[in-house]
Amino acid sequence: MVNTDLTGHWAGYLALAIFVIAYGLVIAEEALHLRKSVPVMIAAGLIWGLIGFVFTQMGAPDEVHRHAVEMIADYGELLLFLLVAITYVNTLEERRAFDLLRARLVARGLSYRRLFWLTGILAFFLSAVLDNLTTTLVIGAVVLALGRDSPRFVTITAVSTVVAANAGGAFSPFGDITTLMVWQEGKLAFDDFFALFVPSVVNWLVPAVILSFALPPGGPAPAEETARVKPGVWGVVVLFALTIITAVLFRNLLSLPPALGMMLGLGYLQLWAWALSSRAGRRKDGEMVLDSFHQMARVEWDTLLFFFGIIFAVGGLGVLGYLALASELLYTGLGPTTANILIGILSAIVDNIPLMFAVLKMDPGLSQGQWLLITLTCGVGGSLLSVGSAAGVALMGQARGTYTFMSHLKWSWAIALGYAASIVVHLWLNASMF
Repeated sequence: MVNTDLTGHWAGYLALAIFVIAYGLVIAEEALHLRKSVPVMIAAGLIWGLIGFVFTQMGAPDEVHRHAVEMIADYGELLLFLLVAITYVNTLEERRAFDLLRARLVARGLSYRRLFWLTGILAFFLSAVLDNLTTTLVIGAVVLALGRDSPRFVTITAVSTVVAANAGGAFSPFGDITTLMVWQEGKLAFDDFFALFVPSVVNWLVPAVILSFALPPGGPAPAEETARVKPGVWGVVVLFALTIITAVLFRNLLSLPPALGMMLGLGYLQLWAWALSSRAGRRKDGEMVLDSFHQMARVEWDTLLFFFGIIFAVGGLGVLGYLALASELLYTGLGPTTANILIGILSAIVDNIPLMFAVLKMDPGLSQGQWLLITLTCGVGGSLLSVGSAAGVALMGQARGTYTFMSHLKWSWAIALGYAASIVVHLWLNASMF
């Protein structure tokens, strides 16, 4: 076994510089019009090239190969899981399930106050099943349709939607990439996440109550918006639920990676698509045709390749010894509670995915309560700024000019109160887990 603490080695300094430059390019994505996956993929390749060169020079090629294979296994599980989940979401969109939800809400003629609470509740619970990004885009479309005549309603409700989606994603293994990573690493069991339900509710509810006082009076005029779903939509919903159940059973009962259960679920969808398309041919009904492979092709590969780059780049820094150093400074120096809270706040500036992956690779020996705490803070800390989560960034693009960085920042103090309150509730409610 060779000394792998290369934090003071020239290769370590160079790898760290490469990562910082790459992440700076990610932050400047909109200004440069450079896809965020490009710099991190290049950084990952260069960092691992350095690691391979140094380890080979030290006579440890087998060790670097072992590290690389472990990283491929980590990313492979995440890739397969997300591939299936996103394909199901794309299929529900293609079958017009989300159009139906929007049409039903627009036609109800509710007041702005009732719509504010209804969209927040929907965002909170939908994100636990879908994910916070997809949920925000769906609910964001609803909010924009409802608030055509009231920019103030759109601004206030958009802030609530982002907070609700991030909070709802924190108590479910499927709600956020970070929770999925924690679950797949075996740090928490599937049902352990539900201990975060009440803290997650508090995280959204505190700022939502404050925001509600700024809502405009009255409500939008009822609009006749029709949406007819395509055949087979409810079958897709049922199969999506069965796929999630399969993934959980594979993990809990068979000790197999959840990704294998998700891939079996993809088989369910493909079989359903074949059945629908066969019936479509007999009935000459073009709307019934469902091409599951086309829905797979619509997967956002920029995001999945970004995950690849981040996981391998951060993992490479871990091999060089930087994560062990960070663990010593944070978790030994400050203590796990303070460290987890600070990492959550940092996730408002730096993407929560590399932060959570770094903590998992540090593996600081946390109790169940502390793993739940970092899951909570890393999941909801991004709500403090509009650029702190994929949900906020996506909604700024969708509601351009109405929901902005500054309009969100105006309410960051209220969101921070919810952040602090959720941590206090977790520390009190789940004290036995620490």
